[in-house]
Amino acid sequence: MTNGTTIAGRYRVESRIGVGGMSTVHLAFDQRLERYVAIKLLAEHLADDSTFISRFRREALSAARLVHPNVVQVFDFGLDESHHQYFIVMEHVAGRSCAELLRDRGHLGVEETVGIVTQACRGLDYAHRNGVVHRDVKPGNLLVSDTGVVKLADFGIARATDQSSITQVGSVLGTAAYLAPEQARGEEAGPRADIYSLGVVTYQLISGRLPYEASSLSELALKQQRESPPPLDGLDHEVPRELARAVSRALEIDPEARPPTAALLADALRDGSQGLAPVGSDTPTAHLGTRAATRVMPNRQAATAATRVAPRTTAPRTRPLQAPRPPKPQRIPAPPTPAYGRVPAPAEREVGDRRRRRGRTLAFLALAALFVVALGVALVIATSSSSTAVHYRAIMGRDANQAIQDFQDLINRYTR
Repeated sequence: MTNGTTIAGRYRVESRIGVGGMSTVHLAFDQRLERYVAIKLLAEHLADDSTFISRFRREALSAARLVHPNVVQVFDFGLDESHHQYFIVMEHVAGRSCAELLRDRGHLGVEETVGIVTQACRGLDYAHRNGVVHRDVKPGNLLVSDTGVVKLADFGIARATDQSSITQVGSVLGTAAYLAPEQARGEEAGPRADIYSLGVVTYQLISGRLPYEASSLSELALKQQRESPPPLDGLDHEVPRELARAVSRALEIDPEARPPTAALLADALRDGSQGLAPVGSDTPTAHLGTRAATRVMPNRQAATAATRVAPRTTAPRTRPLQAPRPPKPQRIPAPPTPAYGRVPAPAEREVGDRRRRRGRTLAFLALAALFVVALGVALVIATSSSSTAVHYRAIMGRDANQAIQDFQDLINRYTR
């Protein structure tokens, strides 16, 4: 395809951007909307191959469903009748790919690498949640714009997970060095295969080398099964150990041992770059196989009573249950005591005793005075010779003994 050629009567080819195994990418100008775009043209010798055409069309349909800041957007798809070529029109990203950065700089720093890969993780997580697996994650497909935005490109061999596979038995797609072990064996490639490939990209961006160096696909598969790549903190002492562990986990042979989502991989890389280990983890991730203790149990219809969610009601919100507080002791007033039955206080008893002693003394003195008066009267009567005196002496004679006895009883009663 020469410069100046117009595709579909609309896109004018201006220069070639890159070459792949299935297609060639050109910079073109959209004459209708007056903007620059990237146009991917299927190789001419594959235009009559129905299998490759199906893959190419699948790329367009899968990628067109993805609208995300970290995914290169697809604008158009079709067949140019005049040149007998299929094409895909995509967003043009002004910048460089990670493959070009590695070629020019050898490797990147930890902070820059984590910034690039975490953005790619967001794009991958979005694609996976929409049922699309990239299956060809590599530095050439991670585009870094001039403004620092990372976009995941080239879903050329992406496969919608909810559709039947078009890969023939034993065939392998993608660049070999970045393939997950299950892909190298020709098995089904799921979202965790993309996570493995992104782990390889992270390893290479930091260290400047691949985790496995192999000259063939079979040699790569053997090394993946028999060896573990050198840890990143052993290659570069400036790499935090926690970051090296996060990358190593992404490179696990068993897909179940890798992070389940790209979003969790982004969190692990971000925390690891700051020296933070995953919560509750103080040792490197061990390979637990497919019978790991943390496997998610299948959903059951019946929930236990202890874990069943109660239906929401309109009743007012209640406070959390607390232990009942003991009631405050209340002072119970004593019943009034009758005056005659009340027990006097010590001070009251002392005052009462003094009053009683004073009263007894006064009574004794009064009786003594009365006795003296009576004695005087008796003496007068005894010495008198009148008939009245004789009469009283007779009376006193009869009652003298009784009077004396009564007087003694009276004295005794008031002197107790």
